[in-house]
Amino acid sequence: MKRTSVALAAILAVVGPLSAQAQEVTLRLSHWIPPTIAPATKGIDPWVASLEEASEGRIAVQVFPAQQLGKAPDHYDMAAQGIVDLAWVNPGYTAGRFPIYSATELPFMSDDNINGTKAIHEWYLANGAETEMSDVKLCFVHSHAPGAFHSKVPVTRPEQVKGMNVRPAHATIARFISLLGGGPVQVPAPEVREALSKGTAEAVTFPWGAMYDFKLTEEVPVHLDMPFYLSAQVLVMNKNSYEGLSDENKAVIDSHCTPEWSGKVSAGWAEDDMAAKDKLKADDTQSFNTPTEEDVVAWREAAQPLIEEWKEAVSAKGGDADAILEAYKAALKKYDADY
Repeated sequence: MKRTSVALAAILAVVGPLSAQAQEVTLRLSHWIPPTIAPATKGIDPWVASLEEASEGRIAVQVFPAQQLGKAPDHYDMAAQGIVDLAWVNPGYTAGRFPIYSATELPFMSDDNINGTKAIHEWYLANGAETEMSDVKLCFVHSHAPGAFHSKVPVTRPEQVKGMNVRPAHATIARFISLLGGGPVQVPAPEVREALSKGTAEAVTFPWGAMYDFKLTEEVPVHLDMPFYLSAQVLVMNKNSYEGLSDENKAVIDSHCTPEWSGKVSAGWAEDDMAAKDKLKADDTQSFNTPTEEDVVAWREAAQPLIEEWKEAVSAKGGDADAILEAYKAALKKYDADY
């Protein structure tokens, strides 16, 4: 008995009391994009690496990319139901489910995704997360640089979209295309090139990097050089997965679920987008059109009915749409990300 006590004392001297030993946990993170493109390599993967390092090995994250565990529109429910611990979600893939959050999809709001995602993170926590995403923990907001309108022929004003078939970025832009008299062509991102080559679509709203990610430079070589929209994904965590962690591990998660981290993960994606834009500008086969101030006013006026529809959707759910929208604009202005 004495010999056992001596041995136990020796172990405790090295590792500390058993009650204070580090908890080890493996979290499963699912997303729906190829593991080799910027959103993963310059956003999700660095966040995972930092989380693991900050936990000093107590937390491991197993990443499942490219819809291995479920389709893109299912990812919110996968996290909420505990099928996975963490999921990268595009709220715009489920039209009408997150009406408050869809304010982030309204066009011509932000010209800076890095500071813009910080603003969105702070604003949504205060104005919508507990209402719309109460069954998950919001970890970060992740957006590409402001996306643009890419087409086969020049488009500089909203009336030119009438009669044009356009692959929209998400449900809000799809509705905008409809309001302009165009036809939204709803196909997944990997199928956009085929839709353009077959003439099913004549234009697309996409981030700059997507021109190369999906090999679209020959299909839509004309670009409207204005910050058209954001598509802001979110990384969310199952609440039971979070609550089951030790206090020490919860603190690590909390330190990686902040507006600052939203900016960090979005910075890598923005870097990739801006490099792609510079490459496009240096390519003689590509053409860029910069709208005049009058054109910008026309686009903003054309988007006003869309904003009114957003307000109606939020009000129908019991939200104070005017106050929520003003809070969003104020957050963007605070972070110098308003357009």
